[in-house]
Amino acid sequence: MNFIDKNHSNRLKFEQSPYLLQHASNPVNWYPWKGEAFEKAKENNLPIFLSIGYSTCHWCHVMENESFEDEEVAELLNENFVSIKVDREERPDIDHIYMSVCQLLTGSGGWPLTIIMTPEQKPFFAGTYFPKNQRGNRVGLMELLPKISNTWKEQRNEIYLSATEITSHLYKDHHGDNKKTLNNSILKDALNLFKNRFDKVNGGFGTRPKFPSPHNLLFLLRYYSRTKNDEALNMTVKTLLEMRKGGIYDQIGFGFHRYSTDQGWFLPHFEKMLYDQALMSIAYTEAYQVTKNKIFKQTTEEILSYVIRDMTSSNGGFYSAEDADSDGEEGKFYVWSKDEIMEILTEDDANLISEIFNISKNGNYFEEAAGKSTGKNILCLDIDPNEITEKFNFSEEDFKLKFNSIRHDLFNEREKRIHPLKDDKILTDWNGLMIAAFSLAGKVFNNEKYSTAAKRSADFILTNMLNENNLLHRYRNGEAAISANLDDYSFLICGLLELYEACFETKYLKYAKELADTAICKFWDKEHNSGFYFTSSEETKLISRPKEFYDGAVPSGNSVMLMNLIKLNKLTANNEYLDYVDYLISAYKPLVEETTGGYSHFLSGLEYYLSESIEVLICGEPKAEDTKTFIEAINSIYYPNKITLLITSENKNAISKIAPFTKDYSKLDEKAAVYICKNFECSMPTSNVDEILKLLQR
Repeated sequence: MNFIDKNHSNRLKFEQSPYLLQHASNPVNWYPWKGEAFEKAKENNLPIFLSIGYSTCHWCHVMENESFEDEEVAELLNENFVSIKVDREERPDIDHIYMSVCQLLTGSGGWPLTIIMTPEQKPFFAGTYFPKNQRGNRVGLMELLPKISNTWKEQRNEIYLSATEITSHLYKDHHGDNKKTLNNSILKDALNLFKNRFDKVNGGFGTRPKFPSPHNLLFLLRYYSRTKNDEALNMTVKTLLEMRKGGIYDQIGFGFHRYSTDQGWFLPHFEKMLYDQALMSIAYTEAYQVTKNKIFKQTTEEILSYVIRDMTSSNGGFYSAEDADSDGEEGKFYVWSKDEIMEILTEDDANLISEIFNISKNGNYFEEAAGKSTGKNILCLDIDPNEITEKFNFSEEDFKLKFNSIRHDLFNEREKRIHPLKDDKILTDWNGLMIAAFSLAGKVFNNEKYSTAAKRSADFILTNMLNENNLLHRYRNGEAAISANLDDYSFLICGLLELYEACFETKYLKYAKELADTAICKFWDKEHNSGFYFTSSEETKLISRPKEFYDGAVPSGNSVMLMNLIKLNKLTANNEYLDYVDYLISAYKPLVEETTGGYSHFLSGLEYYLSESIEVLICGEPKAEDTKTFIEAINSIYYPNKITLLITSENKNAISKIAPFTKDYSKLDEKAAVYICKNFECSMPTSNVDEILKLLQR
């Protein structure tokens, strides 16, 4: 039975994913990834056409418009294949498996991801974007699909042999050598690698396209903290300043776009992802702690204001992404003509903002394919933001008032445009990162608004997406669904640990510990002691069970769990966590030695493990002025290898259950006291803030 009705509605209309719903009116007879699709493929002896993408993917939109909305392509697919659509953000487990196939067969990967496989889920063909008809060297679906269909009918045995061979590579699990570990030399090797790849003109690493990769910068900040190596700090500062100046940053509405298509951070791919906002704000916050550069604090505050304004649901959860396209054109929402600027602003203000942001009559960028001016402008700076007031002869306060007034006018005008699509599903893993970002900012900037935003998201997830320590991955329209993967556990644990240190509510530490214990139970490779699997031991319906170590657009779940386990050991004094830390480092050893630059978040965890650490215990009442003074002083210092516990008269019993070693700590003469242990040596308790700051210095 062909499900498509006369209005081109298919089975995807019953799904929650915004990406799947985008395809619900295609003439292609799409199925979601469910048993019905595989049963039909088996019953009718048809191969499966699997298409994986996400709602804010520009080339996914292009392929849909060219091919999946086309009647001729749909006819070929509906007659010769069973077609399945997958949202990679909803089902990263499926995406991990088949992206590795694409990389194996083609040497590269990306989205849209196109896989053709047997009814048993075994792949035999892989690629990414395909136009309808052949274009240059890129084959079209109208040529490709008949060839594959004929081969399926005439050479079925050969296809199955090929598919079995390809699938066999997926079963090759990575195992480290549990007798070997890493030392500080690999950290120096990583620094030298970043130095060799560093773009001295534009900041960042490599050429084009250029991704922010904030976890690289977080590693460099940690390396600087330990060694005082100026090159590590200078690379970080240069990169953060250049990104903040560039078109990759939304100068009017705030937040970072996905990546820059050029080397100079000027021309972005305009989608905005929640995880980028989280990781970038963490990088700017930590850089502010180190440098006290006001533009870094301002950038964090702007990113977080964007997330609160545009990416936060009424229930406190954070939405996933905003599209690059609006009104059928990538970036249309964000770019400006000079005439538009002149119409909105006074002549003096228009001239000022045009000079600040390089706005010209002809436009400041070209259509590369056509080689001609667009007449549109991407707003970016040629000058360090800290130097603008001097250049334009304003006092800092006057310029702030003037610029905010102009920006406000442009923002209000932009709001009248057709907005990019917002992907409003709430993902546990990305919310975990955002909880960490808001918590860190709340702690460093002593801003309760940020801690409250983190608590709202955490409470929402813990209430709606957790059932007896069993997490779910996605929430939308009142429905929580899809079993959580390793990233969900590890990123949420990370967020909860940061949140505990921002507000010192014991429940968040308790949940973090319980979720870590559950993750070890469900995801740890018990046979080889070589890391965490991406999928739970309870999930058995996929053809392989992958592990992810590489720190890509987001850090891997294994890298984040390494840091989580080190922190939990420091917070609880439970040395069983260190056993898993040692195993993880051994698992990473051959990978990091081969491709050092691909594991920067792991290297941050290794920095923590190998370097001097500090454990701070505060005994006092949370609302008492002396306690608040101590907390503020402790949070002002950049010391990434530090954990802080607060013991109060109300939480002493609860904390001692999580961290039994704390039961004997108490205030001094009824005054708040701080106990500081550094590198396994503890100092005498103190109630002197200057002494506290002295003990915290490296």
